[in-house]
Amino acid sequence: MINLLAANVVAEGGDKSPLLPDTAELVVGTIAFLIVLVLVGKMFVPKIRQTLEERSNEIEGGLERAAAAQKEAKATLEQYQAKLSEARHEASRLREEAREQGAQIIAEMKEQAQSEARRIIDSAHAQIEAERQQALNSLRGEIGALSVELAGRVVGESLEDTARQSRVVDRFLEELEGRARSQEQITS
Repeated sequence: MINLLAANVVAEGGDKSPLLPDTAELVVGTIAFLIVLVLVGKMFVPKIRQTLEERSNEIEGGLERAAAAQKEAKATLEQYQAKLSEARHEASRLREEAREQGAQIIAEMKEQAQSEARRIIDSAHAQIEAERQQALNSLRGEIGALSVELAGRVVGESLEDTARQSRVVDRFLEELEGRARSQEQITS
């Protein structure tokens, strides 16, 4: 069908082919194309090349900066890990010191409590001994008065003389203490 159309066009216009351009148009188009090509080559190509070079330099610089930043980050991480390890060792040392101090404080507190207990016990013994002596003296006085009165009744005379009373009471108490000691030795 295309062949029929081409044959009709050739038959109507003569020898001119619709597919072939006019020579004048071909020359003007070629010259215009060359002018545009030269203008684009002179004006735009250098600017495009410059922009491409800037971008490639920027990309390369960015890669270098990224590599430097990565090295710096790695160094910082190593420093951080070293400091962290040092801090862990320091914390461990401090815990150990605290344990030792705690044990020392506990030992000091035990020793202090034991000395305080010994002091209280000694004080209680002294107080008991003082009260015992006081009770013994009180009993001695009462026993003395009772024994003088009893001796006075047994003898039938008055033993009002204090020196005599004192001697009689002392002798009587010594005899009682001697008997008590001999019974304690027998039972022991």
